[in-house]
Amino acid sequence: MSSPNSVPIYMLNNGVTIPAVAHGAWAPHSNEARSKAKEWLLTALKASRKLAIATSTLHRAIYTLDTEGVVGEVIKESKIPRKEIFITSKLSSSNHHRVAESFEESLKALSVDYIDLFLIHWPQAMPDDNEQQKNPDGTWKIREDITFHQAWAELEKLMEAGKVKAIGVSNFSIKTLKELATTAKITPAVNQVELHPYLVQENLREYCDKKGIVISAYTPSGYDTVRKDPLIVQLAEKYKVTPNQITLAWHLARHIIIIPKSLREEHQKENINVGIIFFTKLLYQLFQLPILDAEDIVKISKLDRNQRICNAADEHGQVYGWSLERLGW
Repeated sequence: MSSPNSVPIYMLNNGVTIPAVAHGAWAPHSNEARSKAKEWLLTALKASRKLAIATSTLHRAIYTLDTEGVVGEVIKESKIPRKEIFITSKLSSSNHHRVAESFEESLKALSVDYIDLFLIHWPQAMPDDNEQQKNPDGTWKIREDITFHQAWAELEKLMEAGKVKAIGVSNFSIKTLKELATTAKITPAVNQVELHPYLVQENLREYCDKKGIVISAYTPSGYDTVRKDPLIVQLAEKYKVTPNQITLAWHLARHIIIIPKSLREEHQKENINVGIIFFTKLLYQLFQLPILDAEDIVKISKLDRNQRICNAADEHGQVYGWSLERLGW
């Protein structure tokens, strides 16, 4: 729950609180992109700081992946106290066999003493980054000698050691969550998945809700594929907001954490200015997020096509080496 003077805050199943809106920190694998990452991440933190001044909040969230060093520099330069920033990072598929080492590398790169939330990025394990990642036929190589059960057990040790406040998973389905539950001592606090109006995943949302797992959505707007949908455009006109804000409002109405990312300052401010999920017109007007009519929420959900835009299956019918059946998708 949140107070009237804060951005949306959710409580995880272990009592840790997490901002409902975060800024994605991923950048393409190029030196140019990495050099620009620092600039737009710093702008994002400034945008959240301005909102914080207006709302007296002490939470800002960043999801890191491959940009941990840059994020560490940004945190230092922002002058924002560490306790006011919620940092999520991930265990890459190539590090399932070296969880502790990978985690320590993340701490060092970020220049922090702890990470708020640490996720297993994918259920499948892949070869080391310095090894050939693909087979001669173009399919991704996977490792069968290590399972996500083993990787999760190592995350549990990090949790028990107090090095991370919460642990979770990413890209897990009902199938893989049930499989994990057969050996896990700790229930994941978060499951980060692709989710937008064209990929509603209602069954997964209901399952996670029953298990006390908060869903976090990447690609929450569905890019222009969804933003240009006639219904989304029509609703944006109805509520006098942008199509992006319509999708964000829809997510928060479903109690979903959203991870929008924009390199443009005006879009960062638009993303962060999404309101509080308190279901009162006064608070929604205060933070400029529309209250969607119940019928409009239903209409948006009916756009579902089970269409993956960010991580669709490749020409082999796989996603990073696993079939859709194995992923439970």
